[in-house]
Amino acid sequence: MKPITIKDIARELRVSVSTVSRALQNHPDISEQTKVLVRECAQKLNYKPNVMASNLRTNKNTTIGVVIPELNHHFFSSVLNGIEQTANEAGYQILICQTAEVVSKEIQAVHTLIGSRVAGILVGVSKQTVDLQHLHDVQNNGIPLVLYDRPCPSLKCDQVVSDDYRGSYNAVEYLIHTGCKKIMCFTSAMQLEMSRRRYQGWRDALHDYNIPIHENMVVECDTRLNAIIDAPHILQAENRPDAIFCVNDDCAAGVLHAAQILGVKIPEELAVCGFSDEPICRATVPMLTTVQQHGVEIGKRAMARLLARLENGSGVAQTEMIPTDLIVRETTK
Repeated sequence: MKPITIKDIARELRVSVSTVSRALQNHPDISEQTKVLVRECAQKLNYKPNVMASNLRTNKNTTIGVVIPELNHHFFSSVLNGIEQTANEAGYQILICQTAEVVSKEIQAVHTLIGSRVAGILVGVSKQTVDLQHLHDVQNNGIPLVLYDRPCPSLKCDQVVSDDYRGSYNAVEYLIHTGCKKIMCFTSAMQLEMSRRRYQGWRDALHDYNIPIHENMVVECDTRLNAIIDAPHILQAENRPDAIFCVNDDCAAGVLHAAQILGVKIPEELAVCGFSDEPICRATVPMLTTVQQHGVEIGKRAMARLLARLENGSGVAQTEMIPTDLIVRETTK
């Protein structure tokens, strides 16, 4: 079946197309009785407005494109929640594209949004993203661009991110204050600026407290499955760590699982700290200490910056840091 249009509503009510159009827009020249009849008919026929056609008629685009790495990831869904709240309050709708952390999907999504003539685009880059040409394409097409969560310092656009460095530093400093001396770092790929900042926070905290740093103290591991595979070799070593700082909570949950299988006592023999404050932190036994990111606030601030670009046009690109909080639970002393 073809989509229902205002012509179908006009034919049903035996009125003009312009009358239906103005009634749906709550135009003051249309009587309240006619507006009620039009709305009731539209509901009966299951009419859905064509947003793109409306944008063309009014010369105002109210659609924002959002590129998100993982919809089933609690942090990113929180960011999306903040984006949508702020967009809706300003009269905008969002069009969501998920990349599943695959750069080819990200490039395709961005080019699809450019072709759809969205008013602006918000992007959380994938773990694989190195070449930023597709993001430059957004700017070259005159579309405002804002990055969220994962910073790209070489790209001149507004960015809203967590204070990854300070969150990491504070967490490792806390581990040191509780008596930990051999603190390993489970990190994600260093091509991500976010990973580098969390790694640097770990490194600087150890340096500031005169704790020796060795290359074998850093492991590239950022998923639960990889942690379950990698952690046993580390925890069974003669000179095993007394703490592991993980780049995210998924990885930290994997470390906990491996430790419990091996009979390593948490936190007496091994302290574990994650990053993000996912719901899994309150489901693990013991409950996970972590660095809390404020996803909803990041989403709200990112959308607010995009709206400012849409209203004010050009200006100096800025990066806004959203503070983090250390949430101490049961996996640290």
